[in-house]
Amino acid sequence: MNEFVCICPCHFGLEAVLKREIANLGYEVLKTEDGKVSFACDASGIARANVFLRTAERVLIRTGSFEARTFDELFEKTKALPWEAFIPEDGRVWVAKANSVKSALFSPSDIQSIMKKAIVERLKAAYHTETVPETGNAYPLRVTLMKDLVTIALDSSGESLHKRGYRTDSVKAPISETLAAALLDLTPWKKDRILVDPFCGSGTFLIEAAMKACRMAPGMNREFTAEKWTNFIPKRAWYDAVNEAAEQIDRDVSCDLQGYDIDPRAIRSARENAARAGVEHLIHFQVRDVRDLSHPKKYGFILTNPPYGERIAEKEELPELYRTLGERFRALDSWSMYLITSFDKCEEMIGRKANKNRKIYNGMLKTYFYTFSGPRPPKGKQP
Repeated sequence: MNEFVCICPCHFGLEAVLKREIANLGYEVLKTEDGKVSFACDASGIARANVFLRTAERVLIRTGSFEARTFDELFEKTKALPWEAFIPEDGRVWVAKANSVKSALFSPSDIQSIMKKAIVERLKAAYHTETVPETGNAYPLRVTLMKDLVTIALDSSGESLHKRGYRTDSVKAPISETLAAALLDLTPWKKDRILVDPFCGSGTFLIEAAMKACRMAPGMNREFTAEKWTNFIPKRAWYDAVNEAAEQIDRDVSCDLQGYDIDPRAIRSARENAARAGVEHLIHFQVRDVRDLSHPKKYGFILTNPPYGERIAEKEELPELYRTLGERFRALDSWSMYLITSFDKCEEMIGRKANKNRKIYNGMLKTYFYTFSGPRPPKGKQP
């Protein structure tokens, strides 16, 4: 049984959430770094990680790691790796992306070109051929150079794992599915508690919550590049992972999930996305202004991604928008609120100091995830 080291990139600031997810899948976490978590698994683990992980951006299979300060070193050490263990004779291999940070080698295009040549030379020698036809399946590589340490990995996912397949129409400033799932995991929300998003946009927070509530694996309805890598990942591994995911779904679950937005187009999009995800029956979407936010029940949660004011036209409206959100939140008896924003006067306009905030990068934008905690429900008493 072959053992692999997988590297899963994630949003900066959310490594602990991904680490917990990987451990819950039953795999040994080897290392946690800024924006990524590494773990050990077998071939079936590669398939299960792609199908089940909610907060990872990709599942990369490490093929080698070494130090290189010159292009000659990079060529020779890349060529020395056992590429024939991963790439078949007709495999199409290339460096899809190269990142260099604080390293002597810093030109991505040169790194990509030299490593490609080295891999081809290795494969020609291994398969005793004059040329590598590259007419078969794709084997894209991702390479990082950090302080002259080169790490090479095969990208088993293909398209980023945030692409679950349910969101084809997005309204402005959407939050990614993986980020939404991770932020949900930072709250104490459970499926028997009320969850409201008053700026729901395309519905991502609520759809991710509904999928989690009914134990629907995020990757069970999409394809992955590594499904065709039958030379070292058996096809059975993917069938088993999807069958395991299908058996776990709880189709009898009920939730109180509500999404509001002032934009009718956003609500239409959210409903269509929820239907594609198969959870439309668990979420109530409605055109509603944040000024009308209310709920008769206690101990609910607000989880939202309000406007940041990144556009100049929106900046003037932000103070009043956040002030209104704060007023409506205070009117909700015993509720808690969690929101992600880059608006630096968030707490001032909400009218309350957050219990905690966490710095998170939403793409290249530095944001903060604010926690405004309400009281816990009494023990033994259902909300």
